[in-house]
Amino acid sequence: MSAQDDPDEVSVNVVAEDAPAESVPHDAKATDVAEPAPQTAEPVDDMSEQLEAANKRALEYEEKLKHAMADFQNLERKTRSDIENGINARVDGFMLDFLNIYDDFVLARQVFSESKADTGGLDSILKNMDSLFKKHHIVQIDALGNPFDPNFHEAISTVPDPGLEENTITKEIRKGYISHERVIRPTLVEISKKG
Repeated sequence: MSAQDDPDEVSVNVVAEDAPAESVPHDAKATDVAEPAPQTAEPVDDMSEQLEAANKRALEYEEKLKHAMADFQNLERKTRSDIENGINARVDGFMLDFLNIYDDFVLARQVFSESKADTGGLDSILKNMDSLFKKHHIVQIDALGNPFDPNFHEAISTVPDPGLEENTITKEIRKGYISHERVIRPTLVEISKKG
């Protein structure tokens, strides 16, 4: 590319050091050095606009990334919750079946105890079952003497009792249980009725 093609390029003539001063062409003298062409503001303005556009795109991408990260965290939390709920539902289903066996052991201990038989073996089994319930967050619903609550209790009979408030639980017929803050089996109860 020649100096004529590029406006920013300056032409320079090289002269040997031992050449006489008269032989140096007039346009190569130091006093006649060509001044660089003045730069226009257009390239700077254009670059400023490009920089501003790039910064705007970067902010948009940053915002999209933040939303994507938040969506991912929400999905991760929901997936973890769904998995936990699925596992808890399966454990609760098993425990619900297991509670019937537990009730049979409690009834057997009561019968043996009334007949003055040794209940040491049954007591040990029931203690192990109780620790299993605790391990899996299965908690008995205490109902006797409390007001009836249809969220925790199922009334199967009423008994007139003027000395008690209406709908006070007078008898537990079958224990109820809660697992992970959900009722897996309501307590079967008898409630008072003003009469």
